Amino acid sequence: MAGIFKRFLGKFFRNLFKKKKDIKLGLYGPPNGGKTTLANKICQDWLGEDMGSVSNVAHETREIQIKEEITIKHKGRELKFNLVDTPGIATRIDYEEFIKEGMKEKEAKERAKEATKGVIDSIKWLDDMDAVIVVLDSTKDPYTQVNITIIGNLEARNIPVLLVGNKVDLKKSDLKKMQAAFPQYELIGISAKFGKNMDDFYETLFKITK
Repeated sequence: MAGIFKRFLGKFFRNLFKKKKDIKLGLYGPPNGGKTTLANKICQDWLGEDMGSVSNVAHETREIQIKEEITIKHKGRELKFNLVDTPGIATRIDYEEFIKEGMKEKEAKERAKEATKGVIDSIKWLDDMDAVIVVLDSTKDPYTQVNITIIGNLEARNIPVLLVGNKVDLKKSDLKKMQAAFPQYELIGISAKFGKNMDDFYETLFKITK
């Protein structure tokens, strides 16, 4: 009898501390989808500061970036989490891509090496995530090997997902095509750059972080 009670107490305290742990909310997606732009928007809205630098060069974010203790307040509710901005996921990284951006060969090869390590780290970090925001460029074809790889990894881990179609301010934006590609997830269309539809975005965050 004492053993059963001891196990009950152990389970009770594990669940208690689990509920009190900091929620890790990850930003995932292919390069140049707008992850860091969205991360900066969230941090500006609730902390008054940026998360990191934004660039048109693919794989500019090469290391995991974390901003701790962000608290969102919406309609009388509060959501506290640590935001994790990850390097863009790619199935192949070629140093020649960086040469086209004006880098010298040695620098380009080093950048490619760093970017590859960043992708590997991003996948590893999935095991620590409580929920994930997948940020895709809504002007591009969602049916890519990279996107399917990301979604497949999330489904395998049964992680709650919010699918974000970014850049809805552009004419080529096609949210219907995105929703058709991944109908299993709720989709929110936003413009992280201009802050469009961010209220709906924040409201949906509460749903996936229950």
